[in-house]
Amino acid sequence: MNFLSQLLPNRTQPPERRRPRRVRGVELKTETEIATMRQAGQIVATVLKEIAEYAQPGQSTADLDAYAEARIRELGATPSFKGYHGFPASICACLNDEVVHGIPRRRQMIRKGDLLKVDTGAYYNGFHGDSCITIAVGPVSDIAQQLMETAEKALYAGIAQVKAGNTLLDIAGAIEDCAHSEGYSIVENYTGHGVGRNLHEPPSVFNFRTKQLPNVKLLAGMTLAIEPILNAGSKHTRTLSDRWTVVTVDRSLSAQFEHTVLVTETGYEILSDRRPL
Repeated sequence: MNFLSQLLPNRTQPPERRRPRRVRGVELKTETEIATMRQAGQIVATVLKEIAEYAQPGQSTADLDAYAEARIRELGATPSFKGYHGFPASICACLNDEVVHGIPRRRQMIRKGDLLKVDTGAYYNGFHGDSCITIAVGPVSDIAQQLMETAEKALYAGIAQVKAGNTLLDIAGAIEDCAHSEGYSIVENYTGHGVGRNLHEPPSVFNFRTKQLPNVKLLAGMTLAIEPILNAGSKHTRTLSDRWTVVTVDRSLSAQFEHTVLVTETGYEILSDRRPL
């Protein structure tokens, strides 16, 4: 899930057992906490891998939501998104020109050729995992396929810049260069974020070069949700009347990928990695 401003803490979380170590407001996780986040991330990874296989033409986005919630709970976690600031579902499901925060609906049917974005989170033993994938439903247009592939490539370009001593601008610049080299725009109204005890924590992890947000130096123990959103057309968006679903203003396609990433002394670990070990 993707917000520009830092939101209120998740009030359902248990009291902290220690005073977190923070640097410029960003919490550094201990080895024990990282181990828990690794488990939360793998629950999210498992659910998204299954949804990528489960999603078929003729299903509704509400079907995917029901599946995801059941699996998250079966795996010993609770859905991070459900009830968060009033969000009514366990996944954000976005089709084609929908960008972020799509509310799953029984009447919203998945069709062959759709570009489907599924974003979800799992709250496990006091910590959150957060990740998003874009799914090509059957054969898709060349434009959709290239957009999807570039969005994923941009994510990994940003992740490759993660290591202690680098900065958020290193991540942002790599993502921006990757997207713009293929002619795609980057949605600037929504950014990545810190993640851990709360679903959204400092810092804002931006996907474009800017002087408007703090250029935080990365330190080992930071956990970041990196999530570039690329549009085939304009970068501008608008929010629908449901007050959640965001769409492109020009009805162009949008794609998004996200991982929860740990900063280490020498690089990174993708805590929500879906790839075989």
